[in-house]
Amino acid sequence: MPYHLQWIAFKTILIKEIRRFMRIWVQTLVPPAITIALYFVIFGNLIGSRIGEMGGFDYMQFVVPGLIMMAVITNSYSNVVSSFFGAKFQNNIEELLVSPVPNYVILSGFVLGGVARGLAVGFLVTLLSLFFTTLEVHNLWVTVSVVFLTSVLFSLMGFINAIFANSFDDISIVPTFVLTPLIYLGGVFYSIDMLPTFWQGVSQLNPILYVVNAFRFGILGHSDINVTAAFIMIFVFTVLLTAICMYLLNTGKGLRE
Repeated sequence: MPYHLQWIAFKTILIKEIRRFMRIWVQTLVPPAITIALYFVIFGNLIGSRIGEMGGFDYMQFVVPGLIMMAVITNSYSNVVSSFFGAKFQNNIEELLVSPVPNYVILSGFVLGGVARGLAVGFLVTLLSLFFTTLEVHNLWVTVSVVFLTSVLFSLMGFINAIFANSFDDISIVPTFVLTPLIYLGGVFYSIDMLPTFWQGVSQLNPILYVVNAFRFGILGHSDINVTAAFIMIFVFTVLLTAICMYLLNTGKGLRE
């Protein structure tokens, strides 16, 4: 398939994905922003005023980067898993699979659609956070790159979940029993320096810990872990999940069975 036609196919999938969540923006963009705003009020203003400082920062400043990343992660994931499973459930995906469109174009279109929603919600949450605290970006390159790579990573996770899901109930299993616990145990609300040595080691097995701390470094200049190591981990996970997605698409597992 010529490259210019691949580009047209990619743009078509991406625009369709963006229009999908923008058409119902009241359901896809507003609720997560309101939910995170409630976190700002409860954990930042009410509980944070009693906690005081953490990591050398006001507690509200400390949790804001983690809450922004939580919004990016959950919305990137949910957009892809719901969209791709919906296409599979309605048998629309068969039209793409039998077309001459390369599988990497299909994957890129769906993943970047998830990235678009994740970044949109992240932007709204960031704007809301300015009503509660002051944010000064410590390192713009780190901040932007971490948000983008994280959104790609969890969009890929959503894609894998959608391929293996056999019902709409299946697309909620991973977010409920895997993603949510990892987020809450990923250093969003606390510094891992507070944990005993053993649990600090256990926490370092959580990929979200690297995401949250790398973004926190980009915003505040503070991280509980080495930022270079965090980037390496995010990159490794992204490459691994991309390879898995391409394997599943190329073999048709979960799609042609």
